[in-house]
Amino acid sequence: MPRVRNPLLRTLVELRGNGRACVYTEPMWGLSMALVLPYASVFMLTLGVHDEQIGLLATISILSQMVFGLLSGVITDKLGRRLTTALFDIVAWVIPCLIWAFAQNFWWFLVASLINGAWQVTQNSWDCLLVEDVERSEIPKVYSLVKVSAEFSALFAPIAALLVSRFGLEPAVRILYLNAFVIMAIKIWLLYRLSTETDTGRIRREQTRGVSIWSSLRGYRPVLGLILRSKGTLFSLAVQAIVAAVSLVNGTFWQVVINQHLGVPDPLLPFFPMVRSLLSVLFFFTLIPALTHGKHLRLPTLLGFAVYLAGQVLLVLIPAQEGGATASTYLLLAVCLLLDAFGAGILFMLAESLVALHVDRHERSRVMAIQRTCVMLVTAPFGWISGWLSGMDRTWPFILTSALLLLGVVVTARLWVTTHEPAPTATA
Repeated sequence: MPRVRNPLLRTLVELRGNGRACVYTEPMWGLSMALVLPYASVFMLTLGVHDEQIGLLATISILSQMVFGLLSGVITDKLGRRLTTALFDIVAWVIPCLIWAFAQNFWWFLVASLINGAWQVTQNSWDCLLVEDVERSEIPKVYSLVKVSAEFSALFAPIAALLVSRFGLEPAVRILYLNAFVIMAIKIWLLYRLSTETDTGRIRREQTRGVSIWSSLRGYRPVLGLILRSKGTLFSLAVQAIVAAVSLVNGTFWQVVINQHLGVPDPLLPFFPMVRSLLSVLFFFTLIPALTHGKHLRLPTLLGFAVYLAGQVLLVLIPAQEGGATASTYLLLAVCLLLDAFGAGILFMLAESLVALHVDRHERSRVMAIQRTCVMLVTAPFGWISGWLSGMDRTWPFILTSALLLLGVVVTARLWVTTHEPAPTATA
């Protein structure tokens, strides 16, 4: 059998065990939640939820995630990576999908946001399940594959557009949430069937047997010391926090600004994430591997921040036209999508990879739990702040993201820490 030349495709073909189970089931996200996310904020506006309330919900969701995130390391060690992922995926996605499908006002969304915060537990356990049995050198490629798998959801965007065009926004979104309820349940079952507990997970489960959760939480103190003594871990935490804050604002208000400010009609909304995703997949199989195949990731990180910054600034500068979006509006939005696809794509992969590369492998679950809690603590106010800004001018949240990405450039340029262990010196 001829050897596959593309490094990303080669990793995809050669993946085995839990890495394969996690990556190969990830495209099901595209048939479930990814179909409805482009409409989530606009759906809330349709039901009478205001910009400020949407931003508040984003902040409340982050605070809920912070609580679950703090507990995630303890739960993941106690139950094991595999069981934790299955149980908390049900809590975090299956149950909230039903609530969103029948939501009537702000309070329904509030309850769903609080429950949905449990996805931070499964994010920890899923990450451990994904990488703990994977060779260190393959970790950036594996995270690239995860991003590519999620981006393939773009292929299903016309389904959502067709439903909205046929039934109207509100009924279509309710159907999409019910669809997500079913597909996510199937995805959870498949991943559980196809995966096994990791070696580290079995060891940690035995070590925490008979130890209460509260006793385990007290064990976070020395783990916190590990983080504070590691410049690399602190640097990766800063990068991840900046990327998370920008992602929160974009995920909440990007569709709102193009719909309510630039006049893009409802049925076209899912095509924008579709195009962004397809461009991102293209970059992941071409330009991004060429930039990140070596040990030196500082320049690709700087490039990612700079390109993403350019896309956010351009979005702010697009003029609103009377009567709705024009050909020039769509052309400028296409350039935004091109810049965002590269910038957000490479930064997602690098932010996750930097954390995985710096983390103490024997304390991975607890270190990542504390890191995610810190990231969410920093990120939480940006939901409310961006909602407040959007209430005054729908372009202002993206002035905020531009400032954050500029900060990312400065942090990377001034505080970079080498991410890989140096190769052993040859001896005579």
